[in-house]
Order: sequence, then C-alpha cells, then structure tokens
Amino acid sequence: MKKVKLFLAMTVLSSIFFASCEKTESLTIDSVAGKYEGTLTSDNGLKSTDGTFDATTDITDMDDGQIEVHCYGGDLDTTFMLDYYENGDSTMVCLNGDAFEQMYGHMMGDGQNSGGMMGNGGMMGNGGMDWMSHMDSEHQEGDEHFGGFDMTNNTFDYTMQTGSGDIRFQGTKTGM
Repeated sequence: MKKVKLFLAMTVLSSIFFASCEKTESLTIDSVAGKYEGTLTSDNGLKSTDGTFDATTDITDMDDGQIEVHCYGGDLDTTFMLDYYENGDSTMVCLNGDAFEQMYGHMMGDGQNSGGMMGNGGMMGNGGMDWMSHMDSEHQEGDEHFGGFDMTNNTFDYTMQTGSGDIRFQGTKTGM
C-alpha cells in the first residue's frame, strides 16, 4: 500500500513538473505587427545605386491572415500585402492576389493540391492555415518564398523582387 501511495505521489508530481515546463505561449499576429528598423540592400533594385541604406518597415495586421507591409528608406517607399502562416518559432509570409498568381502560375486557393478555389478557406487571407498546410495545398516542390519573421529574435527579413533587381529588407522590431 505504501508503494502504491508513493507511486501515485510521484506520478502527480511528475505531471505537475512537466506541465509547468510546457511552452504554452502561442504566436499571434499581434507579435509581428509593429515597426522594424534595419537596412535595405539593393542589387540594382533601387535606381540610384547598389548598396545598403537605413530603412523602416511598418507591419499592420489586416485580419484574415494578412499583413500590410510599408517599407521605406533610400529611394524606396512601397506598400504591399502578404499572407502569414505560423511555423514553430517563426512566422512565414507568402505573396497573395495577383502577385501570387504571377509568381506561382495559379490563383491562391486554386492550388496544386487543394481541389478548388475555396481549398484554403477562401481566396483572401490564409483561412487559418499553418505553414505546412499552405505549402501542401498551394505549392509545388521548389516554389520560392522571400522571407518571414524570426519570433525568437523579433526580426523581419524579406526580399522584394523588382524588374531591375532584388531589394532585401532586414530589420529588428523596435518598441516591443
């Protein structure tokens, strides 16, 4: 009887210990929205010259799994929309709308494996998908993506493609 009580006590204590060590914090879009200070690096994507420039990117939550990205610095001042997807300790981003169709050759939601236009919960936003579900339903092996958020280090890294070259923003969230 003493051994049974001891075993039960150890089981309860072990359960409490493991439950207290479990990571319960989940990532949300609120944790990526904000201002990121960093640099733009251009390889002829900015008309004036190649090089690196100080830059700022403002990220705004637009609901339905989308963010607005306003990036400015050097000769660049642009705003565009991206879909976002949680992926462990990072948040990945993907083109949407016409940009998605031009890059990948089909409309969002009309993906390679989704079975139709509403396969991801609709044509707008990500329908609550995680990154792997998005990759499985919308992309083929080898499809390229251009950045995302490192949630551990509070950084954003994204490469914008232009007709004359790429422009890469790398920044750290300020005012957390």
